[in-house]
Amino acid sequence: MIGGLDSRLLYVGLVGLVGVQRLVELVIARRHVRIAMARGGIEAGASHYPAMVAMHAAFLLAAPAEVWILDRPLVPPLALAMLAVLALAAGLRIWVIRTLSWRWTTRVITVPGLAPVRDGPFRYLRHPNYLAVVAEIAALPLVHGAWLTALVFSILNALVLRVRLRVENEALADATGQARAEGESP
Repeated sequence: MIGGLDSRLLYVGLVGLVGVQRLVELVIARRHVRIAMARGGIEAGASHYPAMVAMHAAFLLAAPAEVWILDRPLVPPLALAMLAVLALAAGLRIWVIRTLSWRWTTRVITVPGLAPVRDGPFRYLRHPNYLAVVAEIAALPLVHGAWLTALVFSILNALVLRVRLRVENEALADATGQARAEGESP
């Protein structure tokens, strides 16, 4: 109980907020896909996208389900630490989206001849958005002790990212090669 409320209800509210954030990101991503395609964008790895979306949707259902069904306790020091991780992950994701602008999507789309972005968080990491996702998938369930969801979905996410990173790195290499051929600096 927190302030007379069942902490599980507050947790469901938190997961719901994360879900709303994901829906807003999907709206932004769809708009960005239209822009990228209008500029000659090419999608790579579309076949893995439905599995990735399904995994993320299942994750948002599994975390509160584990808390309720397995009666996972709220451990305040762990909850506070994981909330801090979630806040940092959200901040990193916002930084990525603002840096990439119309080039940020939930799909792998490159525009031929356009070099990869090297500003913002990309000065430090090649794929900062995925760091945010990894942190979120570990932290969100642990806010309320759902360690099984954190473990299972971290493994599933690693499998998805293994495919996603290969596809994205190949697409970026192709775009970089084309940018060099056209005289742009990568």
